[in-house]
Amino acid sequence: MTTAKLAEPLSLAHGPAWKNRFMLAPLTNQQSHADGTLSEDEFRWLTMRAEGGFGLTMTCAAHVQAQGQGFPGQLGVFGDEHLEGLTKLAGKIAADGSVSSVQLHHAGIRAAKGIVSDIVGPSEDADTGARAMTGAEVEAARDAFIRAAQRAEKAGFDGVEIHGAHGYLLAQFLSPELNRRDDEYGGSLENRARLVMEVIDGIRAACHPDFQVGLRLSPERFGLKLAEVRDVAAEILRQGKIDYLDMSLWDVFKEPVEEAFQGRSLMSYFTELPRGDVRLGAAGKIMSATDAVQVIANGCDFAVIGRAAILRHDFPRRVLADPSYVSPALPVTAGHLRDEGLGEVFIAYMSGWKGFVAEEGA
Repeated sequence: MTTAKLAEPLSLAHGPAWKNRFMLAPLTNQQSHADGTLSEDEFRWLTMRAEGGFGLTMTCAAHVQAQGQGFPGQLGVFGDEHLEGLTKLAGKIAADGSVSSVQLHHAGIRAAKGIVSDIVGPSEDADTGARAMTGAEVEAARDAFIRAAQRAEKAGFDGVEIHGAHGYLLAQFLSPELNRRDDEYGGSLENRARLVMEVIDGIRAACHPDFQVGLRLSPERFGLKLAEVRDVAAEILRQGKIDYLDMSLWDVFKEPVEEAFQGRSLMSYFTELPRGDVRLGAAGKIMSATDAVQVIANGCDFAVIGRAAILRHDFPRRVLADPSYVSPALPVTAGHLRDEGLGEVFIAYMSGWKGFVAEEGA
């Protein structure tokens, strides 16, 4: 196997083709201003990745309602005050030859305590103190995702990715443990998936035909069941309304946690699904050229790069130039991360990841 496939452009049902098979993962970096407007540090972090050769450059999770903020310094896309920074960002990503996307996010019960005072989710949650959303609030959140997509489009982005993973609001609705509603958004899997389906339909209807729509799902943790997430993914792929499905797997080569599904890779449960014109990618510890090649060989259309993109802004360029490329060994110094375009806030955040950043003087 060679890296030649990774260098091939990727056409999608809507919007521009990606110049290669590398997507920058939506990565929390906490660098935006307190009001959600874009900072120079976040602008530099993202545009360096576009310069570094990513076919698709995606923002961090950007909250669609102030009430949905999940962490300090989160990029916002819930108000027109965010348009100036977003427009500047979209323009620079395009100038660097990368397709651009905003990830649309609502934290739900995982909202940032101390920042969000009224935390809401599909059902009351004792652990977080969240209250159950009213039916009107569910519809308002749905409409906020749609308006945020329109705002991203107005700013010049090529598309958006809907964040339906990692136990945030849309994933909370999918979870039979976290969603105990008895209305049309709770109960059966069809009802629990209704919100994400309505968000997809609403964005597709509200934005122009060439606007690219992706969806991120994760099949484990946070009260999710692999079989259910697989069924939801299968139906979304069957409908063909999204352009790509981004599966966040923690490790693209791991087996499922649930014993009944072990004996094969977690990723294989999704690569085997009929997908028509929808493209499929996966994220999870892709740290070398060999890893990226293997993801494509195992049935994905593109590779989603997270930590390796933090370590080297030009991971795609390095992989395509060197089939034996491997990411730098951890830990790395703060100076290394500064050189790769991380601001001090982002470096401090990464210092909380065990073994990622070397201690000063060590």
